[in-house]
Formats: sequence, C-alpha cells, structure tokens
Amino acid sequence: MLDMILLDVALAHFGAAIGAGIAAIAAGIGIGRIGGSAMEAIARQPESTGDIRSNMIVIAALIEGVALLAWLVCLLAVLKS
Repeated sequence: MLDMILLDVALAHFGAAIGAGIAAIAAGIGIGRIGGSAMEAIARQPESTGDIRSNMIVIAALIEGVALLAWLVCLLAVLKS
C-alpha cells in the first residue's frame, strides 16, 4: 500500500516537472515567433511601428500569463499529492 502511495507521489512530481518544462518551452517559442513576426511587420511598414510594438507587448504578456497558469497547475499537482 505504501509503495503505491509513493509511486503516485513520484508520478505527480514527474508529471508536474514535464508539464512545467513544456509550458516554458512553448512560451519561449510563442514569444520568439511574436518577436520575429513583429520585426517583419515593422520592416514592411515602418510607419506603424508603435502600433505593432504595443500589440506585440500585449500578446507576449498574454502568453506569459498562460505559461504562469500552467506552472501553477503543475505546482498544485505536486502539492496535492
């Protein structure tokens, strides 16, 4: 019985670590794509630099918020077990 409980705790920790890693990688990829696309858009239309930059910052903040939420879910999975 104790072995099953320890296995459940170990699997919860492993799953949380994998989930947090995937969330961090996905957020990095997303923000990188946003930055690259914004630079291409600024290169094509330099007169709209301010609008593009402000939209880029808002979208990057939303992606970071989702990554933080994913990290919190992983933390809750560890603390529940």
